[in-house]
Amino acid sequence: MSHTEGVGLSHTATPGVTQTVFEDVEESKSRLWKGGKGDTLTRQKTIKTFFLFLCSLNRNFAPDLYNTIEMYKILKFISDTLSGKASIFIILTAVVTFFFPSIFEWVKGDTQTIILGIIMLTMGLTLTPDDFKLLAKRPLDILIGAVAQFTIMPLVAFSLSWLFSQVPAFAPYSTAMAIGIILVGCCPGGVSSNIMSFLCKGDVAYSVGMTCASTLLAPVLTPLLVLWLAGERVDVDAWGMFKQILIVTILPIAIGFFLNVWLGHKDVFRKIQGCMPGVSVLSLACIVGGVITAVHDPLVENGLVLFLLTFGMVFCHNTIGYVLGYSVGRLCHFSVAKKRTLSIEVGMQNAGLGTNLAMTFFVATNPMAVVPCAISCAWHSISGTILANIFSHRDKE
Repeated sequence: MSHTEGVGLSHTATPGVTQTVFEDVEESKSRLWKGGKGDTLTRQKTIKTFFLFLCSLNRNFAPDLYNTIEMYKILKFISDTLSGKASIFIILTAVVTFFFPSIFEWVKGDTQTIILGIIMLTMGLTLTPDDFKLLAKRPLDILIGAVAQFTIMPLVAFSLSWLFSQVPAFAPYSTAMAIGIILVGCCPGGVSSNIMSFLCKGDVAYSVGMTCASTLLAPVLTPLLVLWLAGERVDVDAWGMFKQILIVTILPIAIGFFLNVWLGHKDVFRKIQGCMPGVSVLSLACIVGGVITAVHDPLVENGLVLFLLTFGMVFCHNTIGYVLGYSVGRLCHFSVAKKRTLSIEVGMQNAGLGTNLAMTFFVATNPMAVVPCAISCAWHSISGTILANIFSHRDKE
């Protein structure tokens, strides 16, 4: 009986390949164990060759392992593509949803809250204890960033809402639009701001620290600021907003953080982390699609003019935030990297959270309030990428 018969050669194996690999195994084993000694490279080759030999004996031996590896590569590629082209993907989602609004009818209420929670969970999965230690190591920098975040953007939003309300075509919807843009202005920094800081060679550690600080402050400051700036126009449920922000931001971030601390050393967990950016982009696209579905009919009824005016307000809000954020960094004599980071952190808001708050607390009385939030979701990603490219281009000059 031959060696191959002794180990049960499967009828699915390829004889020529099997024989060649088997001979390599025997040769490697001979070199490895002859005289009781063998070097590390020989051991590695023997193990690898023996694995290939088993695979050649029966192709059913390792298809699950092979398929798992291939599946991970596919998922990682999709995730990298989505995160690299997030702006384009979100815009395409908005355009397609506008023509086919029924696609995202399911994204509302608790479903939308869960989706936003998934986005914040992906952020939590990237946090480590060192990120929170930064809050103690650089308290002044974080304080300056947090003050800039929660003063510049809310006040600019309030000013723009008044300015645009003077336009006759905008006046009938001025209250709803003011609520929307003020909500965006009072939200913490956007999740993708950390990526933009990395792309423009900013201070990434500072970016993560600022995002953490503003997100932790959001349950208290966001409801209070909205109450102060919009309370005269509409009833604001500050306590309800506080609880909602805790549920959709702090809780999932905390879960993600503790999972990272507990499982971060495991290879499987790190692979899952690698696919999370794509999950975040898909989730944000779902939220934008859900908002477009909710405001589809009013947008169609009021035409292109209202959309362009709303986009103009969002554009000014976002751009002024970038400029003033950078100016604060200059006044505080920050390094170039920190000035870039502060600019992006102040200008880019968590518009997904603003959208969820608008849909939860204001859509019944002011359904158009979600429009500035939805436009901000898409535009902040686009403008952040553009600004990061501008900063990077300056380095090359």
